[in-house]
Amino acid sequence: MAIREILEVPDPRLKTISSPVVKFDDELKTLVDDMFATMYDAPGIGLAAIQVGVPLRVLVIDLQPDDPDAEPEVCNHGGHQHTHQPTLKQPRVFVNPEILEPAQQLATYSEGCLSVPDIYADVDRPATCRVRYQDVEGAVHEEDLGGLMATCIQHEMDHLEGILFIDHLSRLKRQMVLKKLDKLRKAA
Repeated sequence: MAIREILEVPDPRLKTISSPVVKFDDELKTLVDDMFATMYDAPGIGLAAIQVGVPLRVLVIDLQPDDPDAEPEVCNHGGHQHTHQPTLKQPRVFVNPEILEPAQQLATYSEGCLSVPDIYADVDRPATCRVRYQDVEGAVHEEDLGGLMATCIQHEMDHLEGILFIDHLSRLKRQMVLKKLDKLRKAA
């Protein structure tokens, strides 16, 4: 697994419309592994392939990154004890995802993005959605998603269309966000 560079605004590749995955091979599995490594390293909860410069319709999401403050668990197996850190990771892969039924009801979340570092803004999106997608083997799945997972998949799917969360803001708010990002970069 390799940690790849995450593209940041104003990189024009972030405006690319990603192509469908047609080959479910080792190259795809390597991409997915690298995307998880990159996302966990950042750290983030979602990443689209285009964010690492690959214009394919692939997303990884994990709303439960490892908790460094979690208490170690003590296990007894056949008379001997050992401890291990609990793992909370729930990695999800969505290949060629599509939204079938977005809800009419909206939910507002303060969203951030690894491609727009240290910037957060409220975005309204459908509160729930039905999603059809493939896994890394090419099998098709359908699932109803709600809460943060619904928001996250819609945010990541926007990347597949060349849309950033700041594109959902008014022009004035977007300009303010980009100025703030510019100031943060100059300070660093």
